[in-house]
Amino acid sequence: MVRRQSLPPTVAVRLTVDDGPGAIPALLDRVGEAGGILRTLSTVRRLPPAADGDSPGVELEIEVEQLDEEPLVAAIEATPGVRAQRLTRSLDRIFGKRVIVIGAGAQVGQVALGAVSEADRHNLRGERISVDTIALVGEKDIANAVRAVADLPRARLLVLAGSIMGGEITTAVRELKEHGIPVICLNMVGSITEVADLIVSDPVQAGTMAVMAIADTATFDLARQRGRRY
Repeated sequence: MVRRQSLPPTVAVRLTVDDGPGAIPALLDRVGEAGGILRTLSTVRRLPPAADGDSPGVELEIEVEQLDEEPLVAAIEATPGVRAQRLTRSLDRIFGKRVIVIGAGAQVGQVALGAVSEADRHNLRGERISVDTIALVGEKDIANAVRAVADLPRARLLVLAGSIMGGEITTAVRELKEHGIPVICLNMVGSITEVADLIVSDPVQAGTMAVMAIADTATFDLARQRGRRY
């Protein structure tokens, strides 16, 4: 099954802390002591000193599970070095699951057309599905991009769009599938069609089926289509 169980809800907070070696460890200690589990931490931007003699700061965004808003805010307020904080919305609630499209420009555009159109139908029903694309050429560059999909937050499916792919790209796809991310590819020349979960000739249809495969509001099951060509 491509659809995974819904992840537990997270509380997202944007905060400013002192830019020092002990600020983030202290924050993590307080969150852990309060019973929260940190799922995401990202540095938004560095902040210069507000005035002479002030220390520089850094703006962070964190997402925490198993902790409600009030106890999380209280834990952060009690952390040394925290200058300001505000609740925000997690990226999962805003942008949701992601379809990643990689390959040649013309084919990528057509896949994106199908994916965005289909995502619009499901997002109107309460889904949150976004589509990310990058046009690349060259075996090495595409292989590196495929491997990087495993590190992208909320990435749920990859579509490879092009005329010929194989070699190192095929190896990268095998590695990506070990992380549980399925792959749809266009019907093209090369060994990529031997490892993809689904091969689709029409790029618009490929984008449509990619969104259907990860949408909770669709009945399309990629596991039952695995290895087929359309």
